[in-house]
Amino acid sequence: MAIKKRKHPQFLRPNYGRSSRSRIKIAWRRPRGIDNKKRLKIKYMGESPSIGYRQPKAIRYHHPHGLPEVLVQTPDDLKGLKNVVIRIAGSVGRLKRAAIEKLAASMALHVVYIKKYAPMVKRIEKKDRKKAAEAAKKAEPEKKSPEGEAKKDATKASPTLESTSKMSSQAVSQAQQSQQHRHDKQI
Repeated sequence: MAIKKRKHPQFLRPNYGRSSRSRIKIAWRRPRGIDNKKRLKIKYMGESPSIGYRQPKAIRYHHPHGLPEVLVQTPDDLKGLKNVVIRIAGSVGRLKRAAIEKLAASMALHVVYIKKYAPMVKRIEKKDRKKAAEAAKKAEPEKKSPEGEAKKDATKASPTLESTSKMSSQAVSQAQQSQQHRHDKQI
């Protein structure tokens, strides 16, 4: 069901559109000058905003679809929403936007201004699946032996040449300081 909202005239600033006053933009600013014709409500200067142009309470803040609009920033914001129109915040990134759009579609909610990020999102999700698969392979438990565990504990306690070559110089110095600190506590 579409809503027909009341129309109002354009509220232009005084002197907007004059070539000699090109710095004046279209955005409304209240006239404050003592001799300003717009402030004095002279008819030829055009209409100024007033409370009478407001929409009826029943349809105020509603989308033309006839439903209230909700600004969403995370997928969690969709919980418990029914019979609303979703507008995703402009600061939301591609992946989170795609997740919100997918969840809204499953909840049968209308999303305003859907951006077409599908190919990019699919490519990123594919990379994420590869990373997850690699992490799962690394996390598989290897055959544990008491000697192997002792070696792992020794490498954790102090950085070896192999591990220091992989770490940055700052990380090495931090590791050595923490090792010295542990040694001082034992004494």
